[in-house]
Amino acid sequence: MAISARRRRTGLAAWGFALPFTILFAVFMLVPVASSLYMAFTDMHGADLRTPWAVNFVGFDNFAAALADPKFQQAAGNTLYFVGVAMPLTLGIALLLAVLLNSGLVWFRSVFRVGFYAPVVTSIVAVAVVWRFLLQPDFGIVNSALGLVGIDGPRWLTDEVWAMPSLIMMATWRNVGYSMVILLAGLQGIPRDLYEASAIDGAGAVRQFRSITVPLLRPTLLFCAVITGIGYLQFFEEPFVMTQGGPLGATNSVAYEVFNQFGFGNYGLSAAMSYVLFVAIVILSYLQFRLLRTEK
Repeated sequence: MAISARRRRTGLAAWGFALPFTILFAVFMLVPVASSLYMAFTDMHGADLRTPWAVNFVGFDNFAAALADPKFQQAAGNTLYFVGVAMPLTLGIALLLAVLLNSGLVWFRSVFRVGFYAPVVTSIVAVAVVWRFLLQPDFGIVNSALGLVGIDGPRWLTDEVWAMPSLIMMATWRNVGYSMVILLAGLQGIPRDLYEASAIDGAGAVRQFRSITVPLLRPTLLFCAVITGIGYLQFFEEPFVMTQGGPLGATNSVAYEVFNQFGFGNYGLSAAMSYVLFVAIVILSYLQFRLLRTEK
């Protein structure tokens, strides 16, 4: 009985400490998520805010309308393009930098770590504004530098061909430092004895990287891939600040289209689009776990 009473008191004390967070989480997370799921199956518009429970249930009509919408299809294609190029580019550069820093080939490694990580902690809006000025076609630093060597730079953010690569370049520059630091920590956790033993057996640097580094780094790579993929599927600030989804929708993303539809008052349609994006995130994460999971 004494043990049960003590356990009950411990449980009540634990719930007492957790109660403030639980209330905040329920009010600001669970309720909005449940409300958005409810909206996805209704015809709610901006005029229905005063009577949210009087809207009509439309089933999966919003999802069908979203998938049939040419703007949403273009936004989905743009998002896949962005993720398909930016994610492997970010992880590849981050892994290369982490290997160089871990090998000791780079002097002042602490300075380089801070330099590469600084963009991560900088506001994405501030970064996007700076890059928008850097990529100005007439007086931007990038085209001015290209002009010094006789190259006529393109109109980076107003050309349908170059607009998305410009966003990919900026996003890669900003996010590579985060994955680099995580991968560097993973590399430093690999025992040096394995490399020394493989070198004695005649394994070169490439063979060591393929047979030791990559297999032992797979859990870390999985974490970086999942985090990067989730973030890139939701990319919004870049087109919002730099291109407003243009030119001609070339940089419109799913998240930006959700924002636009919500601004138009199409709450049910925007909620359905957001859940399509959620399903895409789940699918991508599942594929990454299947590809990079560690074998038992």
